[in-house]
Amino acid sequence: MPVIRDSQTLADFCAELAQEPYVTVDTEFLREKTYWPKLCLVQLGGSKNSKAVDPLAEGIDLTPLFDLMANEQVLKVFHAARQDLEIFFNLTGKVPHPLFDTQVAAMVCGFGDSVSYENLVAKLAKAKIDKSSRFTDWSKRPLTDKQIDYALADVIHLRPVFEKLRDRMEKSGRAHWLDGEMEILTSPSTYDPDLRTVYRRIKGRGAKPRTLAVLRELAAWREEAAQSRDIPRNRMLRDEALLEIAHHLPETVEALARVRGMSDGMAKGSVGKGVLAAVQVGLAVPKEDWPEAPHRDALPKSAAPISELLKVLLKLRCQEHDVAQKLLASADDVEQIAAYGEKAQVKTLDGWRMDLFGADALRLRRGELALAVKDGKARVVEV
Repeated sequence: MPVIRDSQTLADFCAELAQEPYVTVDTEFLREKTYWPKLCLVQLGGSKNSKAVDPLAEGIDLTPLFDLMANEQVLKVFHAARQDLEIFFNLTGKVPHPLFDTQVAAMVCGFGDSVSYENLVAKLAKAKIDKSSRFTDWSKRPLTDKQIDYALADVIHLRPVFEKLRDRMEKSGRAHWLDGEMEILTSPSTYDPDLRTVYRRIKGRGAKPRTLAVLRELAAWREEAAQSRDIPRNRMLRDEALLEIAHHLPETVEALARVRGMSDGMAKGSVGKGVLAAVQVGLAVPKEDWPEAPHRDALPKSAAPISELLKVLLKLRCQEHDVAQKLLASADDVEQIAAYGEKAQVKTLDGWRMDLFGADALRLRRGELALAVKDGKARVVEV
């Protein structure tokens, strides 16, 4: 039976998988109408069997599944793991560990910044995935055979993809390149953000510290309210409306109703009450506790052309070492090195990134290296 719908069968299958060195994992979920993603299906792939677990089956106990995800002796292999990990963290308070994300591994192995899973399967597993069931409603029962086949294909093909990426990294000595990225993915703080910092996601260009103090309280209130109602935060109140409220500082229902993005009904109801209370809390924040307005020191004009040269060097090094640019250095990293050299506080000047690009970037900035064209190709030359 490819779909597990009872506790005993799940326990038996997880016990079988617990003897494996690794298990491939994928999930199907819905979150368009909810704050918390609704888990609808979990796919598990082992060396002998691949099965789907129906978490919506009546009376099923998912404890064996959660224990498997926490088993330190079994590597959990995902592709583009972040949303899957968030689901397990929300359900258990723990992030599956140890972890291998084939999307990140593909960047290490030279498949580019954002290779799709379909392309990765085609190149490494020599298989084709039928994606016609991708956007079906996974909460509806019964599931069709086509849906189940689609869901299981992801974990079945993920096994050869993982093995070939793992072998490539071991042969090239790049396995440790994943450590930092996996550390971020497995950190609980990645999935449990501080409510006092969620306002930073809202782009309020030019907002003053006092406005940010109010926006901080509004964003924290919205997050808690959306969580308690289990609805998407923007369905609760859009970012633009929060910014308008933080700028206009309404203190009455009538003033709030005049803010763009607010209706009379919202202003007079529980939403309006929560908003006005958050505004008052924000206004009462002492000046010394106001958030600092986000700012970046303007880069010196001389940094711009240096940055362009460093971008060429980055591209050359990525081609030479067959690694994705996104993993090696961001555009901001390059700009910071162009402006501040060794003093730049960027990941590119540490560890394996320093070896591949950072050291040469600093040498280019110091004039010890140069870029030239020879035989129709861009090259790095000693000065």
